[in-house]
Amino acid sequence: MDQSESVVAVIGLGYIGLPTAALLATHGVRVVGVDTDDGRVAAVNRGDLPFVEPELAEYLTRAVDAGNLIAQTQVPQASVHIIAVPTPFTADRKADLSFVDAAVDAVAQRLTGGELVILESTSPPGTTERIAERVARARPDLPSDGLGVVDFVHAPERVLPGRIMVELVENDRVIGGLSEDAAERAKWLYEHFSRGEFHLTTARTAEMVKLTENAYRDVNIAFANEMSVVAEQLGVNVWELIRLANRHPRVSILSPGAGVGGHCIAVDPWFIAEAAPELTPLIRAARGVNDRKPKWVAERIVGLLGPRPGKIQVLGLTYKKDVDDLRQSPAVEVVERLAANDLVSSVVVTDPHVTKMPESLAGHSRVELSTTLAVADDADVLAVLVPHTAFEPMLEAFGSSSVLQRSVFYAERTRG
Repeated sequence: MDQSESVVAVIGLGYIGLPTAALLATHGVRVVGVDTDDGRVAAVNRGDLPFVEPELAEYLTRAVDAGNLIAQTQVPQASVHIIAVPTPFTADRKADLSFVDAAVDAVAQRLTGGELVILESTSPPGTTERIAERVARARPDLPSDGLGVVDFVHAPERVLPGRIMVELVENDRVIGGLSEDAAERAKWLYEHFSRGEFHLTTARTAEMVKLTENAYRDVNIAFANEMSVVAEQLGVNVWELIRLANRHPRVSILSPGAGVGGHCIAVDPWFIAEAAPELTPLIRAARGVNDRKPKWVAERIVGLLGPRPGKIQVLGLTYKKDVDDLRQSPAVEVVERLAANDLVSSVVVTDPHVTKMPESLAGHSRVELSTTLAVADDADVLAVLVPHTAFEPMLEAFGSSSVLQRSVFYAERTRG
């Protein structure tokens, strides 16, 4: 494939698709970004960043100014199609592949033979095979083998929000192909910007690698969250408990929090459980521990009010520190529960990364979003749910004040 004549289409300009498109484009690849959101398409074409991610704005500006990245709502003909759309779960915790299916159907109509289709969306095992079969049904006129065959690959991202532009370049990459040639083609593409090692395997193994990584993390977070509940009941300071336990050379307990959020860790373990429901009691138990944590946190906060209704100030609404992502955020659930409790007269939410309330809280009479980075003078309880860096000066000032007297609850703390 001659890079000067090829076009890479990236379907889905979200937290993974847009950074991937920008990196490819700044390394000389002609990229067409595709998204169903007209506003996002317009923003990308202006070089405006539609969400917060360090360093991405610079890459996006360079890519657009060089003419190597354009965005549109329709899938074009391209040599490579990268699918990076959401894969949420349904109410019964089954994978919702409707976004993947829609993207695949659109791509199928643009294929002429010989293209490479890369699925980056985190997916249940067998999804890459499934989309290949879907394309074959939709396009029986395309070659099924030999010259002109369409190749399929799963290449999951393994990045941390807030460090996406660094980790897309530096992290190792697992590439799973439905054939060895397919994996090699994908490796060639990612080599344009990736400096990590490449590990080629089967598509189903690559799918399981991403799911296993996040299920592992979920189990470890569940242990920390469970210890925080146990420590509370036994009258032990959980922060000191973990600090001292971690002095053991082979122990590294994570910090507890308000639960588990984001699109990956709170979702991916269910894909394994769905694939092997009778064989995953540990994964299911960990999910249960983490899903119950917001309820426990809300109850603890309300308990600090005493017998009379009071005002609560909540610091942090996003699913993790220093990002603007509210997907699956346990802090949102905590605020929902506080607002529904008759002992809570009002909740003021302070988060420098949130400009408007999520739909579940918008218009709620007891909930107010504040942009002022200060402790409210009239708050009866201060609840730190997400320890954003921007909160550090105000918490230090609050801690040194002898005038402000109120209860403080920490759902999560930054390790010091």
